[in-house]
Amino acid sequence: MDEKIINNAIQKLTSSIFENAIDEVEAVKSLDEIHGYFQQITEITGSDFVIEHMAAIPTARGKALGLNFAAQCLLDYKRTIKFLKAIVSAIKEKQKAHPGELIKIFYAGCGPYAPFVTLIAPLFQPEEIQFSLLEINKNSVKSAKKLIEGLKLSNYVNEFYTADAVTFQVPNSDSFHILISETLDALLYRECYVPILFNLLPQFNANITLLPENVILHLSFLDKVENSTDYKEYDGDSILDVRESVASFSNSGNIPSQLPEVKVDLTSLNTNCEKMIIDTKVHVYDDIWLYRNESSLTIPLEIVLEQPLDKKEIIFTYFIAPEIELKCSMA
Repeated sequence: MDEKIINNAIQKLTSSIFENAIDEVEAVKSLDEIHGYFQQITEITGSDFVIEHMAAIPTARGKALGLNFAAQCLLDYKRTIKFLKAIVSAIKEKQKAHPGELIKIFYAGCGPYAPFVTLIAPLFQPEEIQFSLLEINKNSVKSAKKLIEGLKLSNYVNEFYTADAVTFQVPNSDSFHILISETLDALLYRECYVPILFNLLPQFNANITLLPENVILHLSFLDKVENSTDYKEYDGDSILDVRESVASFSNSGNIPSQLPEVKVDLTSLNTNCEKMIIDTKVHVYDDIWLYRNESSLTIPLEIVLEQPLDKKEIIFTYFIAPEIELKCSMA
């Protein structure tokens, strides 16, 4: 198919996603069609069995998604739609705050499709927005460059870095208005969102807009309703607030190997409490959130509590080294 026809089709499909009248089914169809065009241009399907495309990439702290899994993120529909809308809103807010100024966006973890360039750039003029992209996977970089060139969007890209976002030092970091870090997974497990923010956020100016704005790990408890198969859910405490954690270490200059322990009192719980749930709450931007089960990022972890529940507290520790993971114990 002719490149111009493809470009026009992608722009039309992307624009439809931003229409208030479009329903979720139509938005999903649009993303599926866009994905088809991206596959056609890059020859990256996201579902092949090439080991090099499937393997995760080790970073200084944690791992980056393999090329195939990064490509499939486009089809995490609600996540993609909410991120797209959030980024466009953030750009427009920056334009209001800085009228006539070129809005500069630093995009970490763009993957093989760089969707927040390839789908958002055509909505603006290259005199309005410019992207600098950072990606650790050289094959993803090759694919993203091919797609951006194929869509005639190269004039929106200022720089393309192949490097580890956990250690990368951003040139002219004070000049950026928006930071996108597409580098997280449910429960903030394995992937590098937390150490990347420890490294990148202090480099930018205080007014930088981060997308997603924050991620919170939150605890709740389930108690079986008497004479029923249903459960009643009780709200608990936040185990980890990423922005608060990064701010508390902001002057240290180093990425900690673990965050301070969080202790949750169990003595006030119903002794018949059977389960606890850990939710990953993703605050994308302003009033845009990803809620439970809306995305692979927000699938909750449900843990059966050993009975009788005679422990006084649960102790949570978030480790950044040697592996990125949340651990808990009871005392």
